[in-house]
Amino acid sequence: MAEKTTRRKPFEDEIPEEVRQHVRAAREEMRESIQAFLPLGFIEHNKKARKEMLLAWRSLIDSALERIDKKEGKA
Repeated sequence: MAEKTTRRKPFEDEIPEEVRQHVRAAREEMRESIQAFLPLGFIEHNKKARKEMLLAWRSLIDSALERIDKKEGKA
């Protein structure tokens, strides 16, 4: 399959690790504060809806791959 490559992040060498840690912590705190405003049912529904969308994309891709395989088999 594909080789594992290391992804280089932009500005990784220019931004100190301490700053990146603070940004990560701030992002997590912001996420938690937003979730505190939303009802639990909304968050659960959002997770389920996201999963359904991903399953729909998977089905679409599988269907396209099957069509390609059928065309290659006839050619």
